[in-house]
Amino acid sequence: MDKAVNPDANIQIIPAGLAQKPVLANLLELYMHDFCDFIDLELRSDGRFGYNELDLYWTDPRRHPFLVHVDGKLAGFALVRGVHNASQATVAWDLAEFFILRSYRRRGIGIRAAHQVFRKFCGNWEVRVMVSNEPASRFWFHAIKGFAGEEIVAVRMKQGGKDWRRFSFESRPASHEP
Repeated sequence: MDKAVNPDANIQIIPAGLAQKPVLANLLELYMHDFCDFIDLELRSDGRFGYNELDLYWTDPRRHPFLVHVDGKLAGFALVRGVHNASQATVAWDLAEFFILRSYRRRGIGIRAAHQVFRKFCGNWEVRVMVSNEPASRFWFHAIKGFAGEEIVAVRMKQGGKDWRRFSFESRPASHEP
């Protein structure tokens, strides 16, 4: 397969309806399997990793599931959630999970898809990456820098017993020329 970036690839970020929940659940299994390179994950007795918060993406209005399509073919997903910051009385958008199938990686698809997701929700954004997942840290550094147009500093933090890098930036509304 040619790994060159196709600048004409049609990348669509499509809201996942309840009917697409099984598709998203299947993609989450591939995503979790990839994570086994960086953390210890155990299969459940049914042979699946599972994703405990999946149902919330159709019941919590602050959560938004998306499927990524490239030239009409399923290529990944993005799970976005609004996180309320009580101390600042604001909402930040959190890219809770993001996944591009291996056959679409290293072709510019992931960066273009991430930028489309960021444009869907204006305001403050956070992307968290496990420190142990160095390839993802490099990807997000370049993707966010390309989107925000400035150097983004990742803050190290500890959450759930794991070390993370948190990238914070802002998505502004597109300016319209008269």
